[in-house]
Amino acid sequence: MSAETVTKFFHIGGSDEPVRLRDGSMLGGVTIAYETHGELNADGSNAILLFHALSGSHHAAGITPSIEGLDGLWQPELHDGWWETMIGEGKAIDTSKYFIVCANYLGGCYGSTGPGSIDPETGAPYGSKFPSVSAADQAEMVHALIDSLGVGTLVAVIGPSVGGLVATTFATRFPERVRNVIAIASGFKTTVLNKLILFEQILAIENDPHFNGGDYYADQPPLYGLALARMISHKTFVHLDSIEKRARQDVVQPDDILAWYRVRDQFQSYMLHQGKKFVKRFDANTYLRIIDMWSRYDAAHEGDAETPADLFGRSKLAGQRWLVFSIDSDFCFYPEEQAELVKHLETAKVDVMHITVHSEKGHDSFLLEPDLYTPHISWVLGR
Repeated sequence: MSAETVTKFFHIGGSDEPVRLRDGSMLGGVTIAYETHGELNADGSNAILLFHALSGSHHAAGITPSIEGLDGLWQPELHDGWWETMIGEGKAIDTSKYFIVCANYLGGCYGSTGPGSIDPETGAPYGSKFPSVSAADQAEMVHALIDSLGVGTLVAVIGPSVGGLVATTFATRFPERVRNVIAIASGFKTTVLNKLILFEQILAIENDPHFNGGDYYADQPPLYGLALARMISHKTFVHLDSIEKRARQDVVQPDDILAWYRVRDQFQSYMLHQGKKFVKRFDANTYLRIIDMWSRYDAAHEGDAETPADLFGRSKLAGQRWLVFSIDSDFCFYPEEQAELVKHLETAKVDVMHITVHSEKGHDSFLLEPDLYTPHISWVLGR
């Protein structure tokens, strides 16, 4: 039985001390939701910082049945930690040895300040007024958080998927704070293909008649647009063979009817089900902010570096060691993207190990197959 965990809240700034973001936007104070696991040692040297994927949360392990101040988005499927198989006593990220910190992104919808939060100047949700956020903004917020917790040099910063982008930015903006970096199914710079796939998702939400430019909180949210965006992305997260296997176990539901079209097979029904399920637990504005962050990602730019060599030269000087995972069946962050990251690290003479995981699960392998990652992560953390 997993232990119950409690979401905590870290506050930065306020109405008299606004928080400035990378693009110059100002927020009248920021709240970051986070959870911790394990105990911080006396000198703060046993901490691991974890960043979550696109639609994930700060709740990585244990059971969190509710979050203070959160509305119906915290659905039962979120109550169990998303990396329960990797975090805990005796697991890859061993809570008997390490103190793990995981925070919900700025712009999020699970307790951190985001578009659905109340703007102190208007008393209404930010909605369309909530600014764009960058990976650098995320790194700065969490850097302030770990300072407040008394964390010194991190044993590691770890991030799968989009979390790997933010982990890379944290490690290169604050190289002296990080000993090891573990990036899983991530990359160095968003590809043209991903930019186009993400743009399709943006258009899906923007064209929902209920979107209203992002100011929909007093009315009907853009459920169809968000569901379509999720369906577009889902087929890149899950290998098509796995989608086929899962879909064949389903039957077409009698209510799977659109305005005119009736869903004809299990595959369409499966994807529609994924979209319907997702809109119950996520906010469209948050989705837009995070995929915008992903679409614009360039590690050198986020690290304020002129070149990749300049960026990773910091990692070399700090003596960082990197572990980069590829998944050979990944259609979201293709293995070529990790190869590019590794090439830049090797050029800067950073200590890097590149592991290719052989899986039929696609991008979501890191969530589903802990045995493929545990030996390598345990070895790196224990060096």
